[in-house]
Amino acid sequence: MVVVTMLLAACASHPPPPDWQGSAKAATDGSTAAYLEGNERVAATELARARSEVARTGRADLLARVELTRCAAQVASLVFGPCAGFEPLRSDAGAAERAYADYLQARIAPQDIALLPEPQRAVAAGGPSDAANVAALRGIGDPLSRLVAAGVLFEAGRADPQVIALAIDTASTQGWRRPLLAWLGVQLARAEKAGATDDAQRLRRRIERVQGGGA
Repeated sequence: MVVVTMLLAACASHPPPPDWQGSAKAATDGSTAAYLEGNERVAATELARARSEVARTGRADLLARVELTRCAAQVASLVFGPCAGFEPLRSDAGAAERAYADYLQARIAPQDIALLPEPQRAVAAGGPSDAANVAALRGIGDPLSRLVAAGVLFEAGRADPQVIALAIDTASTQGWRRPLLAWLGVQLARAEKAGATDDAQRLRRRIERVQGGGA
């Protein structure tokens, strides 16, 4: 995911950028990190600060990118639905922002796929097989981008066990409690449905360890 990078690149200039850009990026990054860690209070505070900084520009496209960053973190954590903060800005946002919002809901139009950040395009286009989807995910180097793509696959009904396992490994490696618990919950539900008692018990123990860390 390159939404935050786009935020700054959109206003990159010489001489050095104005103070609001650095403040907005720091707040957006802080909100995303806190959300993924499961700290909703800090996430909300930092998101409000990011909105305030970007609102100083009056630019709907930049505000839209802040909102889409938040919604991307939600999709990575298997929280789906319309991007509430973005929708009031949709009519004034750019085509790329509208395409990304649609992508997060797993309903992007084929002609808009080229407007997405490059790492997401293969996933949005849909692979010919589960193996192709997994390969597309593995090709995404940024961990959050990979989790966002996995969330989109899940919402589209295209997340096979390898996608779920890759999402779990990604969230675990980063120490992101919220998405890790969400994806472990999916894996647990599948194990219970399949009657895999030993696997289900192992997953419950892992979930308890994560929750015991202070979620």
